[in-house]
Amino acid sequence: MAASDYSSALKQGRRSYRTALTKGEYPYLPVLDDMISYTEVASIENLGIMDIPLSKIVGTKTEGRSNAFANNFMPLLPEDSEFGSKWSSLYKHQINDGISDPIIAYEFMNQFYVQEGNKRVSVMKYLKTYSIPASVTRWVPKRSDDKENRLYYEFLDFYEVSRSYDVCFSKEGSYKKLLKLMGKKEDEAWTDDDRMNLHSACYNFELVFNKAHGEKLDINVSDAFLIYVEIYGYEKVKSQSEQEMDRALQKMWAEITLADQGSQVELVRDPEQVKATLFNKLLTSGIPDSLKIAFIYTKTTETSSWAYAHELGRHYLEQVFEGRITTMAFDKADTETEVEEAIELAIAAGCELIFTTATQMVNQSVRSAILHPKVKIYNCSIKMSYSSICTYYARMYESKFLMGAIAAALSRIDRLGYVADYPIYGALANINAFALGAKMINPYVQIHLEWTKVKGTDAREKLEQEGVVFVSDNDMITPKSASREYGLYAKREDGTLENLATPIWDWGKFYEKIVRNIFSGGSTESDVQKGKKAVNYWWGMSADVIDVICSKSMPHGTSRLIEFLKNSIRAGAFHPFDGPIYAQGGVVQCEKGKSLEAEEIITMDWLAENVIGKIPELDELTDEARMLVEFQGIKVDESGTERSATHSGKPDKNGGHE
Repeated sequence: MAASDYSSALKQGRRSYRTALTKGEYPYLPVLDDMISYTEVASIENLGIMDIPLSKIVGTKTEGRSNAFANNFMPLLPEDSEFGSKWSSLYKHQINDGISDPIIAYEFMNQFYVQEGNKRVSVMKYLKTYSIPASVTRWVPKRSDDKENRLYYEFLDFYEVSRSYDVCFSKEGSYKKLLKLMGKKEDEAWTDDDRMNLHSACYNFELVFNKAHGEKLDINVSDAFLIYVEIYGYEKVKSQSEQEMDRALQKMWAEITLADQGSQVELVRDPEQVKATLFNKLLTSGIPDSLKIAFIYTKTTETSSWAYAHELGRHYLEQVFEGRITTMAFDKADTETEVEEAIELAIAAGCELIFTTATQMVNQSVRSAILHPKVKIYNCSIKMSYSSICTYYARMYESKFLMGAIAAALSRIDRLGYVADYPIYGALANINAFALGAKMINPYVQIHLEWTKVKGTDAREKLEQEGVVFVSDNDMITPKSASREYGLYAKREDGTLENLATPIWDWGKFYEKIVRNIFSGGSTESDVQKGKKAVNYWWGMSADVIDVICSKSMPHGTSRLIEFLKNSIRAGAFHPFDGPIYAQGGVVQCEKGKSLEAEEIITMDWLAENVIGKIPELDELTDEARMLVEFQGIKVDESGTERSATHSGKPDKNGGHE
């Protein structure tokens, strides 16, 4: 038996050897001594004896036996060699008694290189064992700005609290993201149970991932595991059996495939053309005669202008499709558990289409879409990389540009105010569009920016102290609010407010276009692109989902100018972000003759040169704001984890979460 298994291992080794040569790769085990010879080592640490994942053992310490193994640690020497005999003997020992003696290994950049025990590693890898005991010495390279080095130092911080080698991520911020998903603070030391739970979860996941041929993908198993945990939640994942995890992974495999392809996001900038299909993938019965739709809100329509705007859209939808649709609304879905409950209630009530209207609902939206593939779920967010759902959002920056132009045209001083809430996706585009619109009218104008979600700050009071008269504030008010601090207003000397213009989120028309497509037998983009691209609907004035309403007291000339600009934007003849555009400090963000691309607008993380103010850091924000910013903050890394509270995308109060 041992001899036949050696023969099988030999075939695997020779196959790997030939494949490497074909690809122009080194066919043998990499040698740590060679790598260290041109690496500056900062320290050497003895970590003691521990279990290490076999998948992270990639080479040998010295050159001595490197040529006896292919680069997958399978043997290359003949069956009748002394090497082959010893390998077979170790194999038999492992089968009968188990190998318990630790190997001696060196860890460098989160990978292991064997000094003693290469054949043991080969046997265990052949048997597809998850881990092996090892006496480990760590060689730490000097810190640098190289990406791999930064990743490794992130791992060292993670190891300091976890004492775990079970994960090895390829994207910055992933270790912090995992800790957050586990409910752990970054400086919180782990218990033995914490380590065992992660070890068990990673072990089971690697088994099912490889069973699904995940090793053939470019995405590594740890990155895939993080996506899995993000979708299903760590509390559930850590208690899953291998069988349960296998079934769950199959259901969300499209998301793994999407990540493997680089998490491509397809921005659909105008309502898609209705594509008649023989079979509507939303419903198994084909084109529906009627449709039951659910809307899920955070807070309530009485306390949140954002929820109220979507509620108006729901009522509009009922009027347009009277007799053909039935709608339901669920509010106070402020936690993932509450979102899950609302979605389940909607599905139980027979809803085939569900709109979750806040960014923070996206993870649960994905989970529910995976569990209920016949139900179509749309989440109101932008720049989200999931193919199981569609996301939708509006180009509010187009309206903000017009608001800035109006403010500059009416103001007799060179100071305008802008009140923002959250530094998240879309917020910076809105602020900068307002600033650019104002500068087009008055090249000397400055925009004084204040944030309502900064602790210990009264944004409006600060603007008043700065002598600002014209202010861009909330996009709309809630039904129970008597405040006139919304849209663009002027604060007169007697303290009264005059509302001059307000931007409009016409969610009703947005929803109408989506539903009309379904009733026309149109295919949905998420069905077509599932596992290939994440689909984000990102519509603006050209789709009539964004507008500006001006006061009747607006000067005639200003009204004509705004209508002209509005029609030009709607027709695509004018772009608010045409160059040249400069950020604070005179940094060129867009050259003359060019326009910012959609991705550049969405991920904007800078302020225009005529903006007076800054993007707040995470620790400056209120607890409520931090939760949202940590989820979709402006300065994010590759994994989506917030680094400082500054990235770009979804609206502030002027984009609506209040």
